[in-house]
Amino acid sequence: MLKEFRDFVNRGNVMDLAIGVIIGAAFGKIVDSIVGDVLMPIISKVILRGVSFENAMISLDGNQYTTLEEARKAGAAVIAYGNFIQVVLNFVIIAFVLFLIVKGLNNMKKKQEAQPAPPAGPTNEEKLLMEIRDALKK
Repeated sequence: MLKEFRDFVNRGNVMDLAIGVIIGAAFGKIVDSIVGDVLMPIISKVILRGVSFENAMISLDGNQYTTLEEARKAGAAVIAYGNFIQVVLNFVIIAFVLFLIVKGLNNMKKKQEAQPAPPAGPTNEEKLLMEIRDALKK
């Protein structure tokens, strides 16, 4: 059973999947940073007129908290809709980037398929017939 497991892990598909998961996790962190550090401040400044999106929440215990962290430390139940919106934005950005990658790959495949195959050279039989023809001409 150990040999079968080793063979399974050593297949190219499993290694490709592992590399894809690791790259995906790193890409997710980059997108989190872009959304949280670049886009959300712009959105909160322009659309929400300076309201901080990261602390956008509804406290269910009736108390007012200035930050989401403060509410969580107090053990309050909160609806952190700002965090939810940020996660949705992350998803949309990742989906759009993946769409662009797949679209680019599909375009490359179409270009490769559109190129006509070079004409095949004469077969051995055709070469032999050409030699016979040339010999008869002499």
